Amino acid sequence: MGKERLIYLPLGGAGEIGMNAYVYGYGAPGKERLILVDLGVTFPDMDGSPGVDLIFPDMSWLIERADRLEAVFVTHAHEDHVGALAQFWGELRVPVHARAFTANIARRKLEERGYPDDTVTTASAWPEQIKAGPFVVRFLPVSHSIPESSALVIDSPAGRVVHSGDFKLDPTPVVGEPFDPDLWAEVCENGVQALICDSTNVFTPHPGRSELEVGPAIEKLVSKARGLVCATTFASNVARVKTLAEAGQRAGRSVVLLGRAMRRMIEAAVETGVLTDFPKTVSPEDAGDIPRDNLMLLVTGSQGERRAASAQLARSKYRGLELAEGDLFLFSSKTIPGNERGVIRIINQLSEKGVDVVDDSSGLYHVSGHANRPDLERLHDTVKPRMVIPMHGEHRHLRAHSNLARDRGYASALAVNGTMLDLSGNTPKVAEYVETGRSYLDGSVRIGALDGIVRDRIRLALNGLITISIILDEENEPLGEPWCELKGLPEMGSSAAPLVDVLEEDLDQFLRRANSKTLADDDALENDLRRIARQTALEEIGRKPEVTVTISRIQ
Repeated sequence: MGKERLIYLPLGGAGEIGMNAYVYGYGAPGKERLILVDLGVTFPDMDGSPGVDLIFPDMSWLIERADRLEAVFVTHAHEDHVGALAQFWGELRVPVHARAFTANIARRKLEERGYPDDTVTTASAWPEQIKAGPFVVRFLPVSHSIPESSALVIDSPAGRVVHSGDFKLDPTPVVGEPFDPDLWAEVCENGVQALICDSTNVFTPHPGRSELEVGPAIEKLVSKARGLVCATTFASNVARVKTLAEAGQRAGRSVVLLGRAMRRMIEAAVETGVLTDFPKTVSPEDAGDIPRDNLMLLVTGSQGERRAASAQLARSKYRGLELAEGDLFLFSSKTIPGNERGVIRIINQLSEKGVDVVDDSSGLYHVSGHANRPDLERLHDTVKPRMVIPMHGEHRHLRAHSNLARDRGYASALAVNGTMLDLSGNTPKVAEYVETGRSYLDGSVRIGALDGIVRDRIRLALNGLITISIILDEENEPLGEPWCELKGLPEMGSSAAPLVDVLEEDLDQFLRRANSKTLADDDALENDLRRIARQTALEEIGRKPEVTVTISRIQ
């Protein structure tokens, strides 16, 4: 089988933003003992995944090898890193390790699906070590836009790997731990085989800004506001939520948290000791008795989500509260690419109400949670790895990051989902390619991308639907005319007659001419009826709809 090797295999998160899932293994080829880092989701859109609730990585490869999996390690509590844990844990059945805040969020997800709360073990930060087969793993604090984020220091017989997780180099993160360059240098001083590194902001040329820097601008904005103030940000950005709440408090406003995710994150932060001095809040019910110019609402839905508090306030009311002319709405967040349409819809709805909207186009009210290009260079030179492997980014991010590393003298490889790298030597080598993809949560059921369900739904949305019903007697003769029902199609066609009438006439003429052999064969009859309906629709309305046929036979 060959000598033992150290492998890295992204199943999600490499070549896309979201649904992070990274496998590490050590052992003889095909017999490696494995660990999994993160297990997250990404979110659907109406164009590519209509009706879907969540999107997961395809974990088939790992599930088939679950007997070789030692543990799961979760770097932080963002949904794209922990959101799929409860969906797949029942098929993996291994210990889960995370720091206190992340463990709190993970346990809630697992408990909702009936799994025991001791499934997740709370880990402490460096230097506490966790043994998992041939690996020894430690959580190394980093700053990010959610508390207690960590890189992972993964030791194996083939050397030390540093998995950066999502990170920024923030000396003053408001909530959570600052980046500690001395500790990082100490951790890496004896040599690092590979740095697996966040690539999200590789195209941003200036150094990242600290979370502390947004506070004064937010406070100034809120203090000048008249009427009610409403602000939205990522619910998981506990530091920003605290900054916003403190700005409201200093302006003499009562603070209201709106949205389940917002309350859940603050509760988890308080329960785990991450937050100790969050301003006092009032309930939405009590807020109704407080003058509008003394209120500050902190709400979910910074990315335009239709069911979140922001969207509901933009449309009408939420929990009895309503925005009005002269109120202020602040987006203290960056719009993630792909979410622009939903955010603009909310901004327009707020504008129609006379609400003044302030977004982050000025750069004053939001800072990113990811390292910019100069920060990536600084981390490379702090870790001084033998090789740099980009992760967490679209293909263009990975490519740019890999080129950056090579230009600065580090070996590198571009590994998208399904690319297994051998990290054992002086340079990374492709060991094999694994089939990967995505799966969907559709209602309460997990479905595969190749099941055809989402594809059919897209086709229905694009083309509309004709339903044809016919009844045949014992002699295979039609009883009455066929009848049609239309969904998502114009009522009138080019012949100035109702489309349904034209369809039924053409189908009836076919049935009257059809020979007995065709009428006796359900499959042949169904194919002919479908073909005629689509051709008639093409002539009448210029498109070929989806067609379903129901044939009833009287015995």
